[in-house]
Parts: sequence; C-alpha cells; structure tokens
Amino acid sequence: MVVLRMTSLVKWILILFGLISVIANIVIVCLYSGRLPKCSLKPHHAFKGKHNERSVVFADLSAEEYLQVRDYMSNQKDLDISVNAFTKPSGNFLFLIEVLLPRKADALGYLDNNKPKPVREATAVVFYGTLGHIKEYVVGPLPNPTYHRDVTVERYKEELPINARTVTIGEYVLIFKFINEEVFTKLGKIVKESFDVSKEKTLNSFEGMPRGVKSGERQTWISFFRDLSGMYIHPVGLEVLINHESTNASLWSVKRLLYNGQYFDSVEDLIKQYDAGTVTKIVYKPVQNYASLKPKSKPTGLSPQQFYAQGKRFSVKNNHVMYLEWSFAFGLSSLTGMRVFDIRFKGERIAYEVSVQEAMSVYGSITPGMILTKFLDSSIGIGRFAHELVRGVDCPYSATYIDTFRYIDVSAPHRFRNSICLFEHNTGRPLRRHFSDFFSNSYGGMVNSALVFRTITAIGNYDYLWDFIFYQSGSVETKVHATGYISSSFNVDGNLKYGHQVAENTIGNIHTHFINFKVDLDVLGVENVFQTKDMKFMNVSLPWMPERYAMVPQLVEAQLKTEKEAALRYDTKTPRYLHIASNRTNRWGHQRSYRLQVVSFTGDSLPETEPEEKSMSWARYKVAITKHKDSEQTSSSLYSQNNMWTPAVDFSKYIEDDESIENQDLVAWVTTGFLHIPHAEDIPNTVTIGNGGGVILRPHNYFDEDPSIHSPDGVYISPGSEGNCENNKMACLAEDACSPVIEPFTYSGFEGTMKFEE
Repeated sequence: MVVLRMTSLVKWILILFGLISVIANIVIVCLYSGRLPKCSLKPHHAFKGKHNERSVVFADLSAEEYLQVRDYMSNQKDLDISVNAFTKPSGNFLFLIEVLLPRKADALGYLDNNKPKPVREATAVVFYGTLGHIKEYVVGPLPNPTYHRDVTVERYKEELPINARTVTIGEYVLIFKFINEEVFTKLGKIVKESFDVSKEKTLNSFEGMPRGVKSGERQTWISFFRDLSGMYIHPVGLEVLINHESTNASLWSVKRLLYNGQYFDSVEDLIKQYDAGTVTKIVYKPVQNYASLKPKSKPTGLSPQQFYAQGKRFSVKNNHVMYLEWSFAFGLSSLTGMRVFDIRFKGERIAYEVSVQEAMSVYGSITPGMILTKFLDSSIGIGRFAHELVRGVDCPYSATYIDTFRYIDVSAPHRFRNSICLFEHNTGRPLRRHFSDFFSNSYGGMVNSALVFRTITAIGNYDYLWDFIFYQSGSVETKVHATGYISSSFNVDGNLKYGHQVAENTIGNIHTHFINFKVDLDVLGVENVFQTKDMKFMNVSLPWMPERYAMVPQLVEAQLKTEKEAALRYDTKTPRYLHIASNRTNRWGHQRSYRLQVVSFTGDSLPETEPEEKSMSWARYKVAITKHKDSEQTSSSLYSQNNMWTPAVDFSKYIEDDESIENQDLVAWVTTGFLHIPHAEDIPNTVTIGNGGGVILRPHNYFDEDPSIHSPDGVYISPGSEGNCENNKMACLAEDACSPVIEPFTYSGFEGTMKFEE
C-alpha cells in the first residue's frame, strides 16, 4: 500500500515537473525573442568605389531650378506668358519645364575625360493661344538663367500648330462648363430619367483620342460614366462630340450625340425624338458598385515581409545608385517617365541610356468614343502621373523611397513624395544551381537577389509598373506590367465583335498595348556593330559513318550593316539572338557583346495605310537599330496625340536615311507589349500577371565566365560540410537573426492629384 502511494506521488511530481519545464521554456523563448537585436541599418557590405558626383548631369531639375526657369520666363515681357494653371486656351501658357539632357559627346567627355561640365539647361514649352502656335525654348544656364532661345524649328523642322497641344487644366475647366451648360442643362429631363442626373448628382466623362480625323481638327467624342469610384467600367450609353478647335470657348459647339446606340445631329434633335417616343429609352436603375476596390473580405493577417538582416547593400546619393558591382544614374521625365543613365558593371559602362519612350493603345468598338481611340501616353505625360507608392503593396515595406519634382500643367513645381522606390529583392528562385549526383557529390547554388528600381504611373484608367532590374549575372531587365481599370463602352448592337461583356450593359473593349524603350548600349565604347544569331537544321553526314546522315542544328551568324537592314519588323521572322557587339574579344576569341532579349505578346500594329500610323511608326519594329544622333532623342513627342496625321516626330524617318551601323554609336529602339481582350476577371481590376513585356540585356561572351561566381551570395555544400558556414551562410542564418526596424506607415499620395478648381 505504501509502495502504491509512493508510486502515485512520484507520478504526480513528474507531471508537475514537466508542466513547470514547459512553462519555463515558453517564458525563456518569449524573453529571448523579445531580446533579439534590431537589424543593423548600416550595411555590413563594403561598397566598391564611391558615388559618382558627376552623374548630376542627368539629374532632374530641383524645385528651385523649376522656379528659376518659371520666373525667368514670366519676366520676359515680350513673351507675354502666364504661369497660372487655369489659363484659358486663348492665353499664352507656360505648360512644361523639363531638364534638357546634355549632348552625349559632352556628357561622356565630362564623365570620362575630365572635360568641362556641360552647361545645365532646361526646355520650356509655351502654348501661344494668342498666336496660334506652340514654342519650345532652351533656357539657361542653371542655376540663375540669363538667356532663352527658340528651338522649335531646329528640333521639328517646322512650326507647331496650337491644336497639337495637350488639353490643359484650363481647357478642361471650360469643357466641363460647356458640357454642363450645353448638354446636361438642356437635356435635364432625359439625363434625369436615364441617369438620375441632378444638381447634386452628375456623370463623369472620358475622352476618346485623337481629337478628330485630320490635322487641325480638335473635335472630341466624350463618353459618360456613373459618378462612382472605378467609373471606367460604368458606361451609361451617352456620348457627345464637341468641336473645340477655336481657342475662344464661345465658338465651341456640340456636333453629334449618341444615346443608347442611336445618333442625333444636335441636342434639340435628341430632345425632339425622345419626347416623340422614337427613341429606345434608357431607364435608370441603381447598381452595386462592382468597380470598388474596397476588399469584400476583411483583411486579416500579413503577407510575408522581407527585411535586411545586415543592412542594405545598395546606396543612393543625389541621383546616383550603387549596388554590389552595379552603378547608375537616374531620372524621371514628366513626359516619358523612367530613365537610367551611365549603367556600369564592375566599373565598365554597359549602357549610356535605357529609358521608356512611349506607351500606346489602339482600341476597337462600335461606339464613337472608342472606335477611333489610339492613346499615346507621352502626349499626356507618363512620368507626370507617378504618384506616391504605398509601402508594403506597391513596393516592399522596407524599400528606399525617393521624392521627385515636376512642372507640367501647374503654376509651381509639385513635389511627389515617395514616387520612386528601390529595393533588393529575393526572386524566390535560384539564379543558378546544380546538385551533383554522379561520380562526385556536391551542391552549388546562388540565390537570385537583384536590385529593383521602380515607379508606377496611373495614366487615366491604367496603371503601369515600370521596373529596371539589375542582376548579379551582369544582366539588366527593363519591364512593364499593366493593371488598373479597363476602358469600356455601353453594350449596343454589334459591340460584341469588339470585346466581351464584363458587367451589366458593359463591354470590355479589345485593345493593344505597345511600349517603346530606348536602349543606348555602349559595349566597351561607342564603336559597336549589330549582329544576329539563330539556328538551322543541316543534313550532315556522320564522320564515323559517312553514308549515314542526320539533321543537326547549326549556328547561323550575320552582321547587319545599315539601318534599314536592322529595322526588324514584327510582321517578319526575326532572328532569336540580337547583339550589340564590340570588336574586342573575350579570352575565347569571341566578340564581346550584349544581347537584346525581347519579351513580348503584342497584337498587330496599326496598318501603315491608316493616316494616324505615322505617329506610332516605331510600333512596326520589334527592334530597330539606328546610329546615335542627339537630334533623334525620342521616338515620339508631346504633340503626337493631338496631331497624329502630321506628327512632330515620325520615327520611321530615323531609318529612311539608311545610314551605316558598322563601328558606330548604336541605339536600339525596342517595342514590346501585349494584346488585351478583356474578360470577366478584369472586374474590378486588371491584374499584373501575364499583362506586360520588356527587354533583357544579357551579357553574351562579354565575360570569360559568369560573373556571379564571384558573388558573396554563393553557396557550396560537400559531404561532411553541411553545417559549415564558410561556403554556406544559410547554415548560420540563426546566428544572424534580428528584428527589423519598421518605419511608421504614411501616405500623402492624394496631394498630387489634378484639381479643376482654383
């Protein structure tokens, strides 16, 4: 009996001891986790070299420089310029100020040969409503400008007509007033019964472009949508054509109307037929806002986050970035968006410039607001709409964020906080690896950690993510992804030929996305050649059995000599390997080169028989190689959208002179994109997955071996060394555990939105 009691006592003591041990361990773990050191904000990585102070030759204008140019121009009494953002079209308005990039030879002389620093200058664009033309001026020197020079004809070989201008805020104010007075007020009964429009409730507008069918016209089809967030997918079935060619708004007029698929010659014509009962009426009914992006399920938990255990391995100073073996300068143009300059790997310049040039879409529809629509976004301003990026969504929470300043269609320069982000990113797949199973056993691999330089531009309905990615293998990738809202039209008879129905009375219209990049590669200098490589099957006899033949793939190489030869069209078969090459060779005797690998899913480009095609002639070519000229700075222009028929820049003319491209300074103009046939899953938003394209610049015999073999991120494991940290930092990751330093969440993105009231 005593033995049983003792056994029972021991049993309970052991259970109690076990419980105490568990509780103690939990307490210890909690205490230990609370004592994890904070992750270092100072990098453990030693940077190679120093920031290049001379990269400022590519820097965007500062807020102070914008103001200096604005004030200088407004003080020139003979120019008679207004800087008020609400200036009417009949006035003279300073629309744009942007840095003028130096001539390439001058920039290289300063960067490489200690030649004088190029004079810093700006371009100022003035819309002269009083004179009926547009002028571009060079203003300098900066800081403290003292001169200006009209360069319009020098740049474009002709004067620029006033109707080629972008619609300004001042003109939009008048358009909205005109629509309210000449359409909504007069159609009071119709818009009330059909769309529930009242003094308190209105409709939103969306414009078709171009504004007409020939040069000189400024006639715009305006489609109307419910006044809801995500209005772009709430068409109501009313479209109006207004003539606003005159800079005098009192001369504007309504030319045509479309109501529920039926055309009318005037507002009065619509009223008359509506009252007579000869119109199929639209009967208003409230709808749920299926366009809302407010989550339908309550957000819970957090997605995986990344942080820097040993500090950031990149550094930003002014407009210069350093990352491991990479360095580059950067800028953000109001018109064309992201651009990087003087890209170097291991100290050698790979490219002088890689930049976005244009984003274009061609739409199909049976309704007039979309049937002729061809958007050229640089004419509105791609970089103009780079707003603040949201931490943890648009970019990793721990990214480095950079402010930018712009002066376009404003009265004073505007600061866009956190509009560029920079972060090192683990792609989640190895850059390279091999597990050796035969004869010897080992594992060698390397995480694919790359630097991402990003901005996002919200141009009307679409949001474009622009990434420049720098890999440790010496490759650079430039890519774009599209998201945001599709454009839509009201479902009328015949419209299903142009898209799918995606919501009630709503057609998602078929459209193309074409994106053009400028890639100015300088491979070991500015004297380069353009080469192509591909394969073909050859029927060859086997050396040991001459009577037996086999089809064997063989390398096919060519060097293209002129610009016309190197204009590689989308409608023809293109060699798979395209190279900008130096005449210098690597250790193995092959010409050192960089390959242009285009990732594209484009639809067909607009037929050249269409008069508007001249403004987007760059879209004919997957890749076009031209000899560098400072006068051929861009593939499109600010004026292309509103004067498509006589564009200020016709890219095809860069190729017409058919200059030699052998041992010349070469520029590659690369076109990528995708065809978009909207579908139900585009509601409420188009997702980025599968909707994009880009170009990868890859070393091809440029090095003697893969440069990433020298990366500090490499891992090597052999039998018996599994836990050794010497060649495998992952084995000691627990020793480097730390808790990240989290900055507070802030957002000021709504500060930079367009305002239509003073």
